[in-house]
Amino acid sequence: MATNDPTRPVYVIGAGPGGLAVAAALRGRGVRAVVLEKADAVGDSWRHHYDRLRLHTTRRLSALPGLKMPRSFGRWVARADVVRYLEKYAQVHELEIVTGVEVSRIERIERAEGVEGVERAEGADDEGGWLLHATGGRRLTGRAVVVATGYNHTPYLPEWPGADAYTGTLLHAGQYRNPAPYAGKDVLVVGSGNTGAEIAVDLVEGGAGRVRLAVRTAPHILRRSTAGWPAQASGILVRRLPVPLVDRAAGAMARLSVPDLADKGLPRPETGLYARVREGAIPVQDVGLIAAVQAGRVEPVAAVDSFEGAKVVLADGSRISPEVVVAATGYRRALEGLVGELGVLDGRGRPTVHGGRTAPTAPGLYFTGFTNPISGMLRELAIDAEKIAKAVARS
Repeated sequence: MATNDPTRPVYVIGAGPGGLAVAAALRGRGVRAVVLEKADAVGDSWRHHYDRLRLHTTRRLSALPGLKMPRSFGRWVARADVVRYLEKYAQVHELEIVTGVEVSRIERIERAEGVEGVERAEGADDEGGWLLHATGGRRLTGRAVVVATGYNHTPYLPEWPGADAYTGTLLHAGQYRNPAPYAGKDVLVVGSGNTGAEIAVDLVEGGAGRVRLAVRTAPHILRRSTAGWPAQASGILVRRLPVPLVDRAAGAMARLSVPDLADKGLPRPETGLYARVREGAIPVQDVGLIAAVQAGRVEPVAAVDSFEGAKVVLADGSRISPEVVVAATGYRRALEGLVGELGVLDGRGRPTVHGGRTAPTAPGLYFTGFTNPISGMLRELAIDAEKIAKAVARS
């Protein structure tokens, strides 16, 4: 038998939208896919996002291959409904999912012969493929591996001087659920991306006493939809256009649709929207931030520099004394331990390839879900799933 023996499974690491979509696409092409999930259920990260969260992409453009999202979910799908959809998706496609298994390292093997404790598909030979080191000493081999552990994998908290001695409450946005515990309190949200902006609005509407938003770089703010036209649709249309052209068009649209908030502490960005996207900064879709800033209910302030006891020192030298600091400072992909020795990551720890392409040094190793395109994460995951399935079946 050859190394690409179809009786050998393809292992998909991660049972989020990307992993499930790939598994379904592979199954549709007659390829056995085994999904390994470290949590005890599919869509684990979605289960732990803040309650208010809704997709910023439309229901119709967010469905995974082979199953539409129900119209009852509405145009902007709620977090809890995303979880329900992922559960249904796994059932409909009869996906083979093993929960409670975390893969710690992947390595390329020329032959599995002599590797003790290796689990293989029944009837498989001992030639080539990939070896996965997993929970409980498991050593699994497969013909190919798809890494779908997610863009938002490991919460990132900056190493602010004095943070360890801060006498207030400091938490990452990944720990935030709803505004109830912060009613009447003075809260500083750090980070003006989509998560920080939405949590700030959630806190204001939920009764926080005062809400400030620490901004390091002024974000581009878009209306989620204009006259019924979703921002996502524009993102799809312009994705492959020249950056300067998109920047000019986006700048003109912003001046027409978004008020100038400079006098409120939130000036228009100096760098173009698409130029910022290429650097990894996705524009903020407005879900109430503009109105909250205009009304003075969310107060933009300078970026956080350090902590001094009960005080937070800002980049402009001012000091404030919030009771709670919510750090919407992003996540890391945390792929170094998993594939760091395979030469497939760039200097920022991101895969050098995605979708149906593989690195020359790692044929049969695929990645999905490690980009954050303006055309919509779920839409791109669906596209990647079909490309990966086609590449694996063709191999």
